[in-house]
Formats: sequence, structure tokens, C-alpha cells
Amino acid sequence: MASVRPFQALRFDPAAAGPLETLVAPPYDVISSAQRDELQASSPHNITHLTLPDSADGAARTLADWRQRGVLVRDERPAAYVIEQDFVGPDGIARTRTGLAASLEVEPYEAGTILPHERTHRGPKEDRLRLLREVHTQLEPIFCLYHGPPPLDRPDRPPDLEIEGTRVWRVEDDGAVSDGFADRELLIADGHHRYETALAFHEEMGTPESGRTLAVLVSSRDDGLAIFPTHRVFERAPEAAGSLPVDVVSSHDDAHEALASLADLDYERPAAIRYAADKAELLVGPPGELDVQLVDRLGHDGISYTPRAEEATASVDRGEADVAFLIRALRIEDVFAVARRGEVMPQKSTYFYPKLTSGLLLHPV
Repeated sequence: MASVRPFQALRFDPAAAGPLETLVAPPYDVISSAQRDELQASSPHNITHLTLPDSADGAARTLADWRQRGVLVRDERPAAYVIEQDFVGPDGIARTRTGLAASLEVEPYEAGTILPHERTHRGPKEDRLRLLREVHTQLEPIFCLYHGPPPLDRPDRPPDLEIEGTRVWRVEDDGAVSDGFADRELLIADGHHRYETALAFHEEMGTPESGRTLAVLVSSRDDGLAIFPTHRVFERAPEAAGSLPVDVVSSHDDAHEALASLADLDYERPAAIRYAADKAELLVGPPGELDVQLVDRLGHDGISYTPRAEEATASVDRGEADVAFLIRALRIEDVFAVARRGEVMPQKSTYFYPKLTSGLLLHPV
């Protein structure tokens, strides 16, 4: 179903660009203005000079200059890339997530091959499309999930790139990548705006090259794959809280006890913990919803999000928030099920961690 294949990547040459740790960055949409300034000051070749430029045409000039001077060099032959990321999650557990970077053919969602699970907004897509029109290069990957084993194993040799817990192996294969994804559907875990921008770009250009994008694909079986919850913190208690269709099944003086009780529940009914200054209540809603859908009934006024329950409860304890709603992490099968029905999740439903590193691989289109 999905068309995935090796590609000729653009990569930094440290001999001309400088140390790799000064060149990479987080994805553009999680970088603050202050972080952007700091990253761009760390090196004249930091990837944010392309992903967060002063202007789109300026990024195109920068990219052309880097390629002309050998700062970025294109691989002579197509390859796929095995990527490992070591990380410690918000739950304090150390993991290693393994994915495969390759070229993905973009298809409309209606084809049923690429499945979204989040709603996008026009502004970010327009910004990214202006940039893509100028640079003709996919500067950052999207993050996709699939069911089944990976088509390539990690090579038994030192990595070709290594930076801050991320290791990359270049692999030239004999069709294993294309064959391995031929009958698979892909779920976009992160990068919906980038994917839809790639679709819009291909509609404009209509070339074989414009119909590809850069993707990192991770098996749902991967031991390091984890979805973390996004707890809701309200500066003021939402008016809809009183009409939330829930049963209070237990009350606790301690949030840790309430979280333990929440973890013991099955997923047949949605559940959440309502944490206020005086107590923690375990709430259970009617069947047919997920935890995030239940708490989304509360609206979004004065809301903030955190994957760490202790941060959510601390905001209430300090008097910075009236109430926090703590939820369970979604299961991978829940996200696939919603996407297959053609539905989308509420805002901030999933938190895939860590984010992919930008600047390791670029995909000319």
C-alpha cells in the first residue's frame, strides 16, 4: 500500500560544516524565539537557518550556498537509514526507539494508505508551503507508525552518525524497504502539517520528485515506542466540569494513590482523575469514548498541557491552577482505530517522545 524507498540524502559534511552537535536542532514547531536565536548563534550552518529562516527566499539562497561550498553533500547512491534514539521518558524509564528513514510517496488521506489522527491548521501549512516552494527540499521528517516487523535490521557495525544519544546507519538494500512496506498502512504520529504541506506542494508541482517526502517509520512492535499522556491543567475550573457525564468511583488524599487506581482500570470506559487542592477523585465516564475525548468536553479556556502528572498536580498545589485532570496514555491500537474510522483526536491527545532530530538527513524534491 505505502510506497517507501531509499533516497539520495543531503547530509552535513562536518569537515566543512563544523561539529554535528552545533548543526542539528529539534523540529521547527517546538523551538521558541529564544531557542532559535541560540541555535543560530551556535553555528552559521545550524539547520534552523533553513527550518526557521528570516525569509523563505533567504533560506533558498542559504541552501544553495551550503551545497555549492560542500557544507551539505548529496549521497551518490540511494539508501535508507536505520535510526536509534536513546531517551528517558517523562515516566523516568530509559528506552531506545528504532526507526527507518526513507522516502515516502505522499497520497491523499482518502486513499487509505496514510492515516492522520490530528486536525491541522491553515496558518502553519501556509508558512511551510512558502518555504518548500523556495527550497525544494524536505528539511525535516514526518514520524509514522506501522504494524509488523521492520524490513531492515540494524547493521552490526559502528554508526555512520552519532549525536546526543541518536545513532544513524546508512543501508543500501536490494528492495527490502520497498517490498517491506508494499502491503502496509502508515499512521502519522507526528508531522501532520508537514505531510499536508507536501501534498499541497505536489498538487502544484506535479512531478515525480515533488510527490515524495522524508519519513521516519517506526514499528508498533518496537520496544522503545511509547505514547505518553497529556494531562490537562486549568487555570480556572471549567464551567462544564459540573455537567461532565461521570461517576466518582473513589476519592483519595494523595494523587499517587489515585493514579495507581486509574492504572488498574481497563479501557472499556474512559476515566480521569480530577485533582483539586482538597482531594483527588477518580472519575469514570460512559462507554464509547477515550479518556482524552471525555476531558475534551471541558473545553480549552485557560488550559495547559503536560505529560508529567507531578507537574500538573504541583501547579494546583502552588495555586497557579484551580484543577488538573490526569488521564491515561492512549494505546497504539486506539489511535489506529480512530484513524481508520476517518476521525481525528482532540487537540494534544498523543505525546510521542522523543521528537525526531532535524538536520541529520534532508530530502531534495
